Amino acid sequence: QVHLVESGGGLVQSGGSLRLSCAASGRFLSVNAMGWYRQAPGKEREMVASIIMSGGITNYADSVKGRFTISRDNAKNTVYLQMNSLKPEDTAVYYCNAKGVLLVKPYDDWGQGTQVTVSS
Repeated sequence: QVHLVESGGGLVQSGGSLRLSCAASGRFLSVNAMGWYRQAPGKEREMVASIIMSGGITNYADSVKGRFTISRDNAKNTVYLQMNSLKPEDTAVYYCNAKGVLLVKPYDDWGQGTQVTVSS
């Protein structure tokens, strides 16, 4: 079983910054990619940023390019999301996602989510 632990959400004023962390753990865990998604009230979940653990190739939603940076620590199976110049429209529950192989079985798992609220 893959266990994802998220941290770093909270309340911040518009223009402020937050840093989210997500650590994946599990016996015989191999993580291929991790990412952050978000879901605002009444909206569908959307991809924010993703990273390939081997090589560090990143992908961002257009709405966060230039403001958010995703990074990873392969040794810790951890991904970070540095969010700068936050806007009220960034308010959402942010979910960590991890994809990979556990023993010989592929997985695609989600964290429980962390609330990010940006006040105007």
